[in-house]
Amino acid sequence: MSSKRFKKLPKDTNKLKAENIEKLLSEIKKNCTTKFDEGIDLSFLINNKQKKNEINLRTFVNMPGGTGKKTKIAVVCEDSKIKTAKDSGADLVGGDDLIETIKAGDLNFEKLICTPSMMIKLSKLGKILGPKGLMPNPKLGTVTEDVSKAVKDAKSGQAEIRNDKDGNIGVSIGKKSFSDENLIKNYKAVIDTLEKEKSNLNVKGDLIKQVFITSTMGVSYKLKLDKSF
Repeated sequence: MSSKRFKKLPKDTNKLKAENIEKLLSEIKKNCTTKFDEGIDLSFLINNKQKKNEINLRTFVNMPGGTGKKTKIAVVCEDSKIKTAKDSGADLVGGDDLIETIKAGDLNFEKLICTPSMMIKLSKLGKILGPKGLMPNPKLGTVTEDVSKAVKDAKSGQAEIRNDKDGNIGVSIGKKSFSDENLIKNYKAVIDTLEKEKSNLNVKGDLIKQVFITSTMGVSYKLKLDKSF
């Protein structure tokens, strides 16, 4: 049963013609009638059913307008890079000692960064890290020699972009409290990332079939892309 709040929201908005994000943001924010700071979310449907193979897209995007979230970062690295990781803002840093902590099931962090040489040891913990989505991955920028950049990027705001088996991608571009300017910056960063990823994928036709925008507890609107890709 729908709540009184939800019943007051506009009806069948997903059936309206597609509009650009600049026009829709005011409507989206107007629909944020809950007491908390709702997220502003994008939902993509991509053309993942190809003749020869399915598209499995997994990457990350740096959000220039931030994400509104504080992410607890852990770094597994050599002793020589521990100070660099700490100075860059990492919350937990270590080598073999941190690996043992993780092995014991203590996962008191939300993102894990690792240097390539330490991945040999860390990869043995796939059964622990994998189900939590915490295993470092070069495609996500979390296996790297440049620990400082990885930590700073993660702290400033990153979002993972990953499609499910039906070709859906969900990604948040910020909060209702964000300025339109920062939300648009984040939106454009997501679009640019998807455009670059298409060139690495064997896609016949357009990669994106449809995209909708909504708030956490709001209703969705069809979003018009500036160009198809």
